[in-house]
Amino acid sequence: MTEQTAPPLRRGPLLVTSALAALGGAAIPAAALVGLWRIWQLYAMLFGLLAVVEIGTVIILLGWPTRRTVRFGALAPAATLVVWLCARVFGVMRAPDPWQSANTVLGFTDYLDAGLQLIALAGLLTVAARGRRRSSRARQVAAWIALFPVSVLVIAVSAAGVTTAADGFAGTGLPSDAVTPASLPLAQRSTVEYCRPNGIPLAMDVYLPPASGSRPAPVALYVHGGGLILGDRKPGGPGATLANSSGALFTPLQRELNARGFVVASIDYRLAPATAWPAQLTDTKCAVRFLRAHAGELAIDPARIAAWGSSAGGTLVSLLGTAGGFDVGQYPGQSSAVNAVVDMFGPADLTDLTGLDATLRTAVRIALGNSPANRRAASPVTYLGPGAPPFLILQGEDTVARQSAAFAARLRAAGVPVSYVPVRGTGHTLDTPTQSPPPGELVTTVADFLTRTLP
Repeated sequence: MTEQTAPPLRRGPLLVTSALAALGGAAIPAAALVGLWRIWQLYAMLFGLLAVVEIGTVIILLGWPTRRTVRFGALAPAATLVVWLCARVFGVMRAPDPWQSANTVLGFTDYLDAGLQLIALAGLLTVAARGRRRSSRARQVAAWIALFPVSVLVIAVSAAGVTTAADGFAGTGLPSDAVTPASLPLAQRSTVEYCRPNGIPLAMDVYLPPASGSRPAPVALYVHGGGLILGDRKPGGPGATLANSSGALFTPLQRELNARGFVVASIDYRLAPATAWPAQLTDTKCAVRFLRAHAGELAIDPARIAAWGSSAGGTLVSLLGTAGGFDVGQYPGQSSAVNAVVDMFGPADLTDLTGLDATLRTAVRIALGNSPANRRAASPVTYLGPGAPPFLILQGEDTVARQSAAFAARLRAAGVPVSYVPVRGTGHTLDTPTQSPPPGELVTTVADFLTRTLP
């Protein structure tokens, strides 16, 4: 009997799991196509073609699963894996990074996609090699039970990848009605592109106060947390959930600062491990330079720029206040120095992971690797000196508390004005209802500090 006339293969658990992995692997880049199209249409067409081919081959092999169709179906995940290896491992694909639009919220979404493609490829090749083998009912049931956890994992990874890739639409490519700094409406949130490192547009949300004052406004720049590998600039959605870094404080503080005449800005920055350190810091510094370069259009005072951030965002804004250098890219004639820093539970010494919880240690290892030089460069304590601006440090009762208290003490010893506010009843966040002082008082504390520091 020839292969053409052979009966189809069973749609067993391995074939079904492989097909699910292939569908998830195709859906992730497809979800990011809108953002990728705004970066480079050629890459968008390539990824769109790969997704269509892979979805089509899955339909074919599930409809008529012969050894030939299964082998043919294995070509689609193999092709996507080759593209991923060319971009991520061998670096032979021309900038901008074609996976950036998928990695805006989760810095390793492309790694999830590569894992799904690898599962699909290995499973389909195994099915094709085994062919149609007879097996007892008991063995078939055992196979379904054994592969059920893998299928659940594949579905979960696919859902996470698609959700985060789709949420990055407005992060990697600006909306079609994006505005310029000179045309931003008052009392509204507007999105602008603040920098384009290696061809990748980075988004900034700008919240203008309800009325322009008689003098240029001060600015408060927010930098989100997420261990340098998660999160985005938006106050809600998957990015805010993944960052888990006092998102509940952002909106009331933004409104309070707007009411006091501040311009508030919130930024995306490139995430690790897709983009290596120090891109996260150079992006943040570029945002400060952007604000100064467009001070006239935004009606802001370039001498009154503050930065506040939570968790890893707290580390980045502390680096804005302490670390010189790292100024690469656009607006080279502008300073990236800030005039005040609000650090919300940001780790200050990444060379010492002793006592930090497992989640923070894992995030540091993913973002910075095992390089002592990277960890030292990413630690605000490395750059302590008398020229730093005033600091407000808010810290809960978590594993970072020891570092924050020591950082505050060392800043004072260096002659830097520091206010240290311990928050009781909460951990690595400031959103717990039982905390003391409560969130409302913390909003007032931060707003009062910035108003006093940037009069």
